[in-house]
Amino acid sequence: MYVCLCLGVTNEAVAEAVAAGARTTRHVAQACGAGSECGRCRRTVRSIIDAMHHTPRTARPRRESRA
Repeated sequence: MYVCLCLGVTNEAVAEAVAAGARTTRHVAQACGAGSECGRCRRTVRSIIDAMHHTPRTARPRRESRA
């Protein structure tokens, strides 16, 4: 399946980059290009990284609005 349509990068290519040591979306972009153009695929890339390392990201804390 294509993850990055801009560069035609597949989930297999992203998984290979992660297996080779990429731990962030920036590392993956440097390794295979996914996420280096428009950035729409970065969430999917992050999901692949998390799945391969079994470390799901926690939700960001909500910012309190200042009144």
